[in-house]
Amino acid sequence: MAISSVHAAYPDKPIRWIVPFPPGGAMDSIARSVGEQLSRKLGQPVVIENKAGAGGNLGVDFVAKSPADGYTMVITSIGMVTNRHLYAKLSYDPIKDFAPVSMLAVVPNMLVVNPTKVKAKTLRDLIAEVKAKPGKLTYASAGNGTSIHLAGELFTSMTGLDIQHIPYRGSGPAVSDLLGGQVDMMFDSVSSARPYVQAGKLNSLGVTTSKRSTAMPEVPTIAEAGVPGYVLSPWFGVFMPAATPPDIVKFMNAALIEAMGRTEVKARFSLLGAEAIGSTPEAFASSLVTESAKWEKLIREKNIQPD
Repeated sequence: MAISSVHAAYPDKPIRWIVPFPPGGAMDSIARSVGEQLSRKLGQPVVIENKAGAGGNLGVDFVAKSPADGYTMVITSIGMVTNRHLYAKLSYDPIKDFAPVSMLAVVPNMLVVNPTKVKAKTLRDLIAEVKAKPGKLTYASAGNGTSIHLAGELFTSMTGLDIQHIPYRGSGPAVSDLLGGQVDMMFDSVSSARPYVQAGKLNSLGVTTSKRSTAMPEVPTIAEAGVPGYVLSPWFGVFMPAATPPDIVKFMNAALIEAMGRTEVKARFSLLGAEAIGSTPEAFASSLVTESAKWEKLIREKNIQPD
């Protein structure tokens, strides 16, 4: 992608890449692995800054209010389209205040059950088991309004099942209680749940994405397994401030997609259970509008309130 003569020197200084959550999570790992390759491509440092707080809103707001000169960007997730419906007041507009640059990856969620608590070996078996004892089984989440919670709410909405939601403060304690039998099931990320499934401590009944996960191709999608049309794709993508020049956005889009094609990035993504899904800025923007409408409907229907 050529850049216009107006911005021919871009970039000529370090680029700040904001991660709106603490270090160590999937989002942070994706940014760091891609950012390292991006630095080599651009010939300038790509500096990862963790600005955590307010469910990711603090870091996102920082970028919304940053100069639109191509030197500040943010990686964020499905929360970019769900938070506008979860929070009564946001200090930024997730659609109007940002220029979508590219999708980066999807890390599928996976429905897992504790085999000592749930007899079901397939999703259809689980549906029958829940119908036999409505309101008795429980599913954990990483907190109200998280993609893990929304996966469960979408599942119960589409199946009409009565499963009690138990929110936790983060995936870690939720998984711990799932393994301990305090809760019965959970929609957890493939990267988190995979070791326990492989060790026989949890049974996997389906992944939430439209296609099977390359990390666990033997596990069917939930749509395949018994709930046609079910899709939740926990994505990670990059945004710049809304007024960023279009040629810089396109330049960065091409650089990000090239970085994701590097062997080192592919290897890191594989460990995370992440699947690269680079997109054009236009396709990314279009998908945000579609997803926003989908999650607004579910959040209103279920009266979901953030923690």
